[in-house]
Amino acid sequence: MGTGTQFVGRVVSNRMQKSVLVAVNRLMRVPKYNRVIMRTSKFMAHDELNECNVGDTVRIHQTRPLSKNKCWSVTDILHKAKQFDAQAATRGAVARLQETMNTGFAASGL
Repeated sequence: MGTGTQFVGRVVSNRMQKSVLVAVNRLMRVPKYNRVIMRTSKFMAHDELNECNVGDTVRIHQTRPLSKNKCWSVTDILHKAKQFDAQAATRGAVARLQETMNTGFAASGL
């Protein structure tokens, strides 16, 4: 791994094979207005095992250029994000809707 530059960021895209897009936030002081603003940089990083998912917090470190845009590599996955299950959410919403409709008609006496 070496002593190169390291960042901690959040995975914003994993649609590529063995690559992820990592957003790294940093705070920057604006002396003129005496305020602190947040800036985001996006880095293309190599993910050899395709382990990263969108929302994961990862540590990346700088490597030799691996492609035109990719010169970072994922070292650690610090926190795995919860995965959203759309089918389960839809089933739950339908069940709640049916329950609401059944109780609504029974209460009104129709």
